[in-house]
Amino acid sequence: MIIIDKALQARAALGKPIKVAMIGAGFMGRGIANQIANSVPGMELVAISNRHIDSAKRAYSEAGIEDVQVVSSVVDLEDALIQGKYAITEDAMLLCEADGIDAIIEVTGTIEYAAHLVMRAIAHKKHIILMNAELDGTIGPILKLHAERAGVILTACDGDQPGVEMNLYRFVKSIGLTPLLCGNIKGLQDPYRNPTTQASFAQHWGQNPAMVTSFADGTKISFEQAIVANATGMKVAKRGMLGYDYTGHVDEMTKMYDVDQLKELGGIVDYVVGTKPGPGVFVFATHDDPKQRHYLNLYKLGEGPLYSFYTPYHLCHFEVPLSVARAVLFHDAVLSPIAGPIIDVVATAKIDLKAGETLDGIGYYMTYGQCENSEIVHQENLLPMGIAEGCTLKRDISKDQVLTYDCVELPEGRLCDKLRAEQLTYFVPVKTLVLAK
Repeated sequence: MIIIDKALQARAALGKPIKVAMIGAGFMGRGIANQIANSVPGMELVAISNRHIDSAKRAYSEAGIEDVQVVSSVVDLEDALIQGKYAITEDAMLLCEADGIDAIIEVTGTIEYAAHLVMRAIAHKKHIILMNAELDGTIGPILKLHAERAGVILTACDGDQPGVEMNLYRFVKSIGLTPLLCGNIKGLQDPYRNPTTQASFAQHWGQNPAMVTSFADGTKISFEQAIVANATGMKVAKRGMLGYDYTGHVDEMTKMYDVDQLKELGGIVDYVVGTKPGPGVFVFATHDDPKQRHYLNLYKLGEGPLYSFYTPYHLCHFEVPLSVARAVLFHDAVLSPIAGPIIDVVATAKIDLKAGETLDGIGYYMTYGQCENSEIVHQENLLPMGIAEGCTLKRDISKDQVLTYDCVELPEGRLCDKLRAEQLTYFVPVKTLVLAK
């Protein structure tokens, strides 16, 4: 990780910066634009696409860049890049297709739209950095397969909690310990929150109420932990994760978990509420060597059998450019699926639902997401949260009931459904995969 700064400085000295484009210019996208423009030598944000072009212009403006060119074709965009101009457009596909762009940062938070973008970017040999755990947790394994075949990297990002967890996981493994739990620290978990209850918070921070709701109702953390599981092979101890409430320090929680259960499952992903240091992440790991356990005790990590490692922060957009550099310069993914899905996020009724209703989206009024082991999702035909939006209910569903494919009518012609079916067909069952290790 530390070599990235030197590698970027070298690109800057050579006058050959990484050329990156960004799709989505909301709250997080504006932060990324500012970070690249003002704090990252050796990298240029050469184009931004947003469905409302004024937002793309605003992202550049807030980063101190006023001279931008509106483009409406691949030719126009490529001409702008050759001339060293910053480009904005409402047509995100132009960014995916144009020559002269090394990587795409995808910040839309969508499923169906983002699936089209990612597949087009892969077809045009561009690395993709996702700030979109929802897409990754729904069809990430099959997207990664397509990316591998094209010779490009598809990865989640540094700064978001899954990426921070994965960096910590890799560090812990690198010093010889066996990670048994990857954890995420939350300040609130209430599955019944909605955009109305979260409106004032969203307004205060200039964020989207639905996005804020997805954090509060547990859907976002479910997707985040799902992609960590898919990148590590870990499972959940139960549907929805254990999700302890604990107001002390995370170091004090090592005795709360059954080590034998963790080992039997091959490790788990989990979250805790109210624990310090929030909003960080943690990894609990073990060591088989009694000599090394003696040293760990000397170094104040305790007597085991679980040892606590944590990062007390996650800095979101500040770290995203590091992910771009890792992909482009080192062909290193921050976090991506190791094979087929290990955990899926399943749609659960937030309220009593009625036959004939059309399900709204992530972070809205009708559903919330929970982690479940993919083997069970397949056996019970459970409906993924990332597929649920736009589905029509065939029957009434009670509050807190998990939806199945049998109780909904899917919209016609969606790419996300086709890719989900391809993913199910291609990958061997999770149980077989685990036994084969």
